[in-house]
Amino acid sequence: MSTANTGFAYRNKTLHAEGVALSRLAETYGTPCYVYSKAALTAAFQGFDAAFASHAHLVCYAVKANPNLAILNLFARLGSGFDIVSGGELARVIAAGGDARKIVFSGVGKTSHEIRDALNAGILCFNVESPSELDRIDRIAGEMGRVAPVSLRVNPDVDAKTHPYIATGLKENKFGVAHTDALALYRRARGMKHLKIEGIDCHIGSQLTETKPFTAAVERVISLVEQLNADGIELTHIDLGGGLGIQYQAEAYSCSVEDYAAAILKGIAGRSEKLLFEPGRFLTGNAGVLLTRVEYLKRNDERNFAVVDAAMNDLMRPALYDAWHDIVPVNNADASNDTLETWEIVGPVCESGDFLGRSRKLALKEGDLLAIRSAGAYGMSMSSNYNTRPRAAEIMADGADAQVIRQRESIAELYANEKLLK
Repeated sequence: MSTANTGFAYRNKTLHAEGVALSRLAETYGTPCYVYSKAALTAAFQGFDAAFASHAHLVCYAVKANPNLAILNLFARLGSGFDIVSGGELARVIAAGGDARKIVFSGVGKTSHEIRDALNAGILCFNVESPSELDRIDRIAGEMGRVAPVSLRVNPDVDAKTHPYIATGLKENKFGVAHTDALALYRRARGMKHLKIEGIDCHIGSQLTETKPFTAAVERVISLVEQLNADGIELTHIDLGGGLGIQYQAEAYSCSVEDYAAAILKGIAGRSEKLLFEPGRFLTGNAGVLLTRVEYLKRNDERNFAVVDAAMNDLMRPALYDAWHDIVPVNNADASNDTLETWEIVGPVCESGDFLGRSRKLALKEGDLLAIRSAGAYGMSMSSNYNTRPRAAEIMADGADAQVIRQRESIAELYANEKLLK
């Protein structure tokens, strides 16, 4: 995988996060730990933002990708809005200094409490995903003496050609309102006293690596916008979601942010509505690594196993999606082909699905440090305490400096809220 713009590169045969050796971070903070590059995060956001400079727009970072307060604060300072899917994410954005007026609230299961909190905060818009949710928001806004800003998340029934668990735009998915039902629901929303129609929302899936699905979705959305306009319903924004993929390995990769922007801008040519985007993985994915140490090397008649101190509770994506992450040595000692062996990189969790990489060609010995790349998105955010394992520390590299942005949990903290029976 290319190291361009990721913030991670080898210097003197040692992998660095910007100007900081990962071996030094492992010695100081222990493993496993997540390490992020501030420069890479900044470059990713600014690159995405600049690609749409010719049209009024707002980039709303998808908090679910990585909700660390330091990362949210960095994006807020860069001018980002935020896409949230829970009341907890709303609280995080506010705590990190985010502007509530730049928050869009997505998700199929918003509770009454979450809706009230969002109205009190003064968010930009609710992305409504069902008729029942529309009714609930109208009722709660009326009880509070408010008018709720809403858009409908329209499901365009476009195949994103991605993993079925992260496809969201097909008619069999739980997300959004069917394209064929949207016009009637907009008409009903227009008659609700406590709602204000602001826009339309569409999100077809995650980790997309070509422009064709985006183009198809934009065509269907714009067709519906034109029907709404003809019906007297004017919109202030068109939210085209996120989903732009990143490069996890050296596979064919055909969609840069510039290609993506060109396709979107061509599709909305001549329109004046503000564009909203909800990138997550694209901004954080390649800006982070999971640092882990080899505990044991184990061989049997079938396979070689490298048991590391990170596990599926630290990085769920391989076990959940059979996802590929490049795994590289922190200290690159110019291993010859004669010393390379094929290894299963596995963790200590008591599940056969606890693997981080399969069939990797590496020269390993016990005690070696490994970096699992492209771990900045859906790594720490999906981690758990399975097997009573404390979640990892998170470190931010900034030039020649690094700071802890989340302390490693202690075992005692994991059961501090539990009580023995009387």
